[in-house]
Amino acid sequence: MSHVEQKDAKGVLDLVQKAGIEMVDIRFCDVPGLMHHFSMTPEGLTEETFEEGFGFDGSSIRGFQKIHESDMILFPDPSTAFLDPFLKTPTLVINCFIGDPVTGESYSRDPRFVAKKAEDYLASSGIATHSFWGPEAEFYMFDDVRFDQTQNSGYYFLDSVEGIWNSGAEIEGGNKGYKPRHKEGYFPVPPMDQYQDLRSEMVLNLRKVGINVEVHHHEVGTAGQSEIDLGYGPLLKMADALMLYKYVVKSTAMAHGKSVTFMPKPIFQDNGSGMHVHQSLWNDSEPLFYGEEYANLSTMALHYIGGILKHAPALLAFCAPTTNSYKRLVPGFEAPVNLVYSQRNRSAAVRIPLYSKSPKSKRIEFRCPDPSCNPYFAFAAMLMAGLDGIKNGIEPIEPVNRDMFEHDEGGAGVPMVPSTLEGALDALEEDHDFLLTGGVFTEDLIETWLEYKRDNEVQALNTRPHPYEFHMYYDI
Repeated sequence: MSHVEQKDAKGVLDLVQKAGIEMVDIRFCDVPGLMHHFSMTPEGLTEETFEEGFGFDGSSIRGFQKIHESDMILFPDPSTAFLDPFLKTPTLVINCFIGDPVTGESYSRDPRFVAKKAEDYLASSGIATHSFWGPEAEFYMFDDVRFDQTQNSGYYFLDSVEGIWNSGAEIEGGNKGYKPRHKEGYFPVPPMDQYQDLRSEMVLNLRKVGINVEVHHHEVGTAGQSEIDLGYGPLLKMADALMLYKYVVKSTAMAHGKSVTFMPKPIFQDNGSGMHVHQSLWNDSEPLFYGEEYANLSTMALHYIGGILKHAPALLAFCAPTTNSYKRLVPGFEAPVNLVYSQRNRSAAVRIPLYSKSPKSKRIEFRCPDPSCNPYFAFAAMLMAGLDGIKNGIEPIEPVNRDMFEHDEGGAGVPMVPSTLEGALDALEEDHDFLLTGGVFTEDLIETWLEYKRDNEVQALNTRPHPYEFHMYYDI
């Protein structure tokens, strides 16, 4: 099975016939960033339904409609079609845009529509014709995952055959002893790296659905922390690819009895899972970030960095959007908490890679995001912040070329990321005009995001006792 190269409805319908498709899976993304779906027989997919769409209940989807205005429409996007490599029944999957059946307009809270508007705004701005994006999403693989919260109890339990805590356990029919130590899991060869073949299978499955992969490897953490880097591409296409990447990685792992999580910080006292995002602007085939300034950047690139750093606290409401995100964004675990930029320097929020001298490879890497984000919103927000920096000539503070983890974490004059999701949401509430430019984001969407995150995540966590509080306070 392979990716569908057809870009129009007729091409997709022809493939349905040629490939013997028995089921069509219709998918769309909710506001927090999870895909939803329903399936139908191929007869339900016609050239007319590509135009007319499919109805669904928007009141049952997080962040969408109220019960009295629940009817919504899904419009299949033929350019996203692929053959699912996991399902026994031959199935064609298509992502959708969302519309309002009353107004006939695109839905302001549809994440894919926001990403498309960001691309359209860039093209109309005169600054560049398009942007390229390359996310590096890290994840952990576990053998056993259990968690619960009741009125009188709360706990979680994670286990992995590769976890260093199992070095003395009686497991595996005799413990083999190859367990990466805490913070020492970067690049060991097998047998210490026990997931080489599994990650390779993930890569092969990603290729089957049309996703270009650059490299895969074990990451720093014990217990199977891994990274698979995707080849770069345009904004909406890469946001689609990241959602599909999560689906493929989770499904491949599940087939081998493993569970994958993209939580930013599932393990105490080991590295969190980030999602460093490489990005650049182009005019057709001309790269615009290459120049004669610091680290061979253009003035445009420096101003783009200035916009990212200026708006970073607000950006993190979309780019690091969970309470768990801020258990990663703490000093000492390779998490970039200093809002500065630097060449080669992984302790800065924005890094300029120097692997290649080619102008086409010149890009910036924003290191604060994590893979819990909704990529449609996160990529669009980063682009809008960078464009605001270019339009207003925002100069970043001087680059910092020293190790801030070791010497001056949070030193005088060094701006820092918010320490909590609540702080990032407050920053977004105060600073979001740059997102409204060109109608890319709307006040309605931002208000919905703030309300959802505060009520369903910040408040939900704040009102529950934490297990460690019993250790600290039970005897007072």
